[in-house]
Amino acid sequence: MAFFNHKQILDLDKIYKINLINSCSGFKSANLLGSVSKEGIPNVAVFSSVTHLGSNPPTLGFILRPTTVPRDTYKNIKENGSFTINHIYEDIIEDAHHTSAKYPEKISEFNVTNLEEEYKGDFKAPFVKNAPVQMSMKFIEEIYIPSNEVVLIVSQIEELYVKDELLQKDGLINLSKGNVVTINGLDTYAIPKFKKQLSYQRPKKIEKSV
Repeated sequence: MAFFNHKQILDLDKIYKINLINSCSGFKSANLLGSVSKEGIPNVAVFSSVTHLGSNPPTLGFILRPTTVPRDTYKNIKENGSFTINHIYEDIIEDAHHTSAKYPEKISEFNVTNLEEEYKGDFKAPFVKNAPVQMSMKFIEEIYIPSNEVVLIVSQIEELYVKDELLQKDGLINLSKGNVVTINGLDTYAIPKFKKQLSYQRPKKIEKSV
């Protein structure tokens, strides 16, 4: 096996190190976050750090890089207190990835890709049309992590939309049926397939040794 100690990792070529460390944690979620500026300009951007924080209340979090450079998603969320999370699926991989390009704030990524914005009810932030799972989110708090100078954004699910064919009787969302993708590292996309659903595990009975 290839081996890297802490010092060796720090001394690696920048791009090699970025690719190595961004992929060593395993497959990550692949989502498009939709937001809107106070001037009404919609924004959509790819994120691979959305994670479950709790079910009661239903809470998700995601990580933002340092905000010393313009971050339209962060700015929009702080101004409006809301955004959407939309699962990336196979048909939109290239367009979803292109949203990582750094366009000026006045340019909407919806206008430079084939992604379509969709609005539901009174929610101001745009959803990504045809995404198999869509969520409207309410900003709760941000937590600064000084060791890496990143920010954890904590948000609450206000509305959840799931395509019927993905939703099982037990509440599980079978993402494989929607060809939902995952991200390996920064720029590599994969489509995981459902293999097996296991039951809730309880400790085995252990007989006392004589």
